[in-house]
Amino acid sequence: MQQVPLLSLFGNLEQLNTVQLNFNQNSLNIMNIAIAFIMFGVALGIRPRHFKDLAMSPKPAIVGIISQYLLLPALTYLLVLAIRPSVPVAMGMLLVAACPGGNVSNMISALSKSNVALSVSLTAGTTVLSLFMTPLNFAFWGGLYASKSPLLVPITIDPVEMFRTVFIILGIPVIVGMTVGMKFPNFVKKVEKSVQIASVLFFIAFLVGALAGNFSLFLKYIHLVFLIVLLHNGIAFLGGYLLPKTLKVNEINCRTISIETGIQNSGLGLALIFNPRIFPSELELGGMAFIAAWWGIWHIVAGLVLAFYWRKKSSKLNSVAS
Repeated sequence: MQQVPLLSLFGNLEQLNTVQLNFNQNSLNIMNIAIAFIMFGVALGIRPRHFKDLAMSPKPAIVGIISQYLLLPALTYLLVLAIRPSVPVAMGMLLVAACPGGNVSNMISALSKSNVALSVSLTAGTTVLSLFMTPLNFAFWGGLYASKSPLLVPITIDPVEMFRTVFIILGIPVIVGMTVGMKFPNFVKKVEKSVQIASVLFFIAFLVGALAGNFSLFLKYIHLVFLIVLLHNGIAFLGGYLLPKTLKVNEINCRTISIETGIQNSGLGLALIFNPRIFPSELELGGMAFIAAWWGIWHIVAGLVLAFYWRKKSSKLNSVAS
């Protein structure tokens, strides 16, 4: 008896396969520039001492990396098995889970009065590790899912090409940003916050523009992926909070790790999806693109709501303590 997808009551996810979002090469170039700008802004505040601090008190950082690169992909795989979406949608979920934390997490951590230093260190660490962990996680969990699915389409990933793309988008801006930050500390101190705010606004503007360019498609199909992304992102935030809590990490660091796990660099996922040298253009990738695109919008909304909730909760605790 053929299994019926659990979320079939929301519509047939297969209809997303042939949908083509309005992302041309110019859109891809702008997105890559936006991501690189964001990574450069984050890297301005990264110093070798951040890695030294991690080495001296490694537990929260280790738990955060485990949450990011082991827990989230595993939870995503279990969610995929539970809801049984179409293969492109499932692969999109796994690709998002394989990406590093997004630098928006640093802003969210600051708003929530979490540990910004840990947030920046984890963003730096997961970004560096993404050069290896993003292709490895996607290949492992995607292959594990593919071997069990009769709906698998022949997606071939070139690990060398994925490594090259991730290094250009993330590696070079981080190296340049760290170098500038160390060479010109006084100048960077004056402009760092402005550069980071501008980079985030640039990326948000790109997302808004991309949404506007595909608004009719989102209106038509958003009901198919809204609940999936809501569940997926919710599990990321929740798992990222409960894992360190179980391991007796303090509350502030639990919140930080939750934010780092729930805020994914979905822009990188989109850049990979729309790179024809990784995913050939003849493949039906609409489901993957929809998941990554909507995640990029939703995780900011969910993160801001969570940040203001925790900020309000912290304010109440401080007022009681005083």
